[in-house]
Amino acid sequence: MAVQERYDTRLFGPDITAGMGLQLLLLEVLCRAVGLSFMGWLTGLVFAVATWAVLTVAVRRSWTLTFGPANRVTLARTILVGGVTAMVADSFGRHVPAAVLIAFASVALVLDGVDGKVARHTGTATPLGARFDMEVDAFLILVLCVHLAVPLGAWVLAIGLMRYAFVAASWVLPWLRGALPHSMARKTVAALQGVVLVVAAAGILPQASAAAAVAVALALLVWSFGRDVGWLWRVRDRAGAADATRGGARRVPA
Repeated sequence: MAVQERYDTRLFGPDITAGMGLQLLLLEVLCRAVGLSFMGWLTGLVFAVATWAVLTVAVRRSWTLTFGPANRVTLARTILVGGVTAMVADSFGRHVPAAVLIAFASVALVLDGVDGKVARHTGTATPLGARFDMEVDAFLILVLCVHLAVPLGAWVLAIGLMRYAFVAASWVLPWLRGALPHSMARKTVAALQGVVLVVAAAGILPQASAAAAVAVALALLVWSFGRDVGWLWRVRDRAGAADATRGGARRVPA
């Protein structure tokens, strides 16, 4: 019975369901305010349903007892990212007001610095919350890259796909799943990606300048990932020995 209570979703189910409801409400507001097309609405709906399903499964598999205030902030960011996703999908068939898209993306990026502080201040930091926050960040970056791939070129997608490529590689190369040490440089480079992509998407820079800024951001990201891969390679033998001592426990990718 105690174990079942650990996995009981009644305490946080309403938060996830309310988040999905707010996502649908936001899509309706976008339909009325900016004329969101059926394709954009459908994309936003798929995003909402996928988020609800994945988050529900993730919570069931975790030891989280309550959803927590920090996860609610991240959920609010997710709703904004859903709006950005819908508008980006819509932009392939019609003109979408850049100001609304940029506003949503900017607020989502600003709130990225809030949920972690809330988690630490309230003592509610959990592995689930950290992973939730990271996945929202990664998906927002990917969507912004998709948006910029048309004016700047498909090479921009490398920024959004790099993290997913790293995770995929870790399935084949277990040593890539090692825990990375704290690095302010890594955090700075990651934050810079979102800022540069939003500025480039805002259209306030000439296209050549925007492309140059995104190229610099990509170069820094390649350097950051390369440094982390190099560090994981150097410590792979020690990590393997430690895992063997602990019975082969799986190491979670940072």
